[in-house]
Amino acid sequence: MTVDTTPDAAPPDVGAPGDVGGPVGGAAVGPRQGRHTARWIAGLVLVVIAALIVLLATRPPATATEVYTPLLGKPAPAMAGTTVSGERFDLAAYRGRFVWVNFFASWCPPCQQEEPSLVTFAYQHRATGDAALIGVVYDDATSNARAFDVSSGATWPAVVDAGGQIALRYGVRGPPEWFLISPAGNVVAHLDGPVKVSDLDGQIAAAKAAGL
Repeated sequence: MTVDTTPDAAPPDVGAPGDVGGPVGGAAVGPRQGRHTARWIAGLVLVVIAALIVLLATRPPATATEVYTPLLGKPAPAMAGTTVSGERFDLAAYRGRFVWVNFFASWCPPCQQEEPSLVTFAYQHRATGDAALIGVVYDDATSNARAFDVSSGATWPAVVDAGGQIALRYGVRGPPEWFLISPAGNVVAHLDGPVKVSDLDGQIAAAKAAGL
């Protein structure tokens, strides 16, 4: 009996699924196309991360926070112009009482959040006349700011900041920001974020206690 020792023929090289040229369920993906897809995905991830960083860096806090400003203890920058209702305004006319200067915008959710507190504060101090509230429109159309004030019941002046010059002098990054000016005309407090009546009254009380 003769035994056949000839080796079996090797099976055809079909390749692993997914190999270039191998039998796969769909069209083969070349290395150049794969690298292009990977770069596109990586770029998209970087864009999303950058957007989140910018959002977190520029978003105001959920509540008012006392923040340092180089203006503390110095005379408040001059502020004169026209209000959203077309009246003339000059900050110098408020010398002799505390003044809260509020940079706001109609499109700003924290500004919308704090507005009822501002209405209450203005009403409570109307009789005593010891403190006033001044708004400064920040990067917003005058018509929108005026409609915002009317709808919320605001009774205090809102100054139009043409070209953003007032915000620049005060170093404002975005609304809402607050500056407390003493009766002597100096900046004595700076708050960032939506305020409550207690925040505004508390800073005034602290300034009075310090003899400012």
